[in-house]
Amino acid sequence: MSLDDSQALVLNADYRPVSYFPLSLWSWQDTVQAVFSDRVDVVAEYDREVRSPSTVMKLPSVVALRSYIPLPHRPAFSRANLFLRDQFRCQYCGRRFKSEELTFDHLVPRSRGGHASWTNIVTACMRCNVAKGSRTLDECGMRPRQMPAVPTARQLYENGRAYPRRAPHATWRDYLYWNVELDQS
Repeated sequence: MSLDDSQALVLNADYRPVSYFPLSLWSWQDTVQAVFSDRVDVVAEYDREVRSPSTVMKLPSVVALRSYIPLPHRPAFSRANLFLRDQFRCQYCGRRFKSEELTFDHLVPRSRGGHASWTNIVTACMRCNVAKGSRTLDECGMRPRQMPAVPTARQLYENGRAYPRRAPHATWRDYLYWNVELDQS
């Protein structure tokens, strides 16, 4: 494993990830700096060490912030948050897609005065978006599975727990999947 692959999972002071999508990760350099500036507690470590002339330390793989960062009350209107709200599903056919395979559909098309807002945009696959075109829902006869609404930060946080971007390091699993049923062996 290279140093660049030695990112640390960043937990809030309550030992939950600061963010699930994108997953809250710090580079090894930022992590070491946070450890030495006393902003975090080291929760788990990699087997790999880093050295300076006077110090040897194992690289942290999981750190917890010493000060709690509250979730924002109003989530930002962004691509990532739209994907999370709609759970990476086309709101017309209901199939799940990767983010790069999804588009955004304006329920009231921009050509008809529709705006980019939480309540006017849904995620759609390319096929469904082309089928709807620049028509209204009544004109095309299509209906989203869920009408778009402004999500709460908590809803986005909970939806994001299902979408870690890459295979987690073994030391991260307890903090990413703490609600998974335990084996009874």
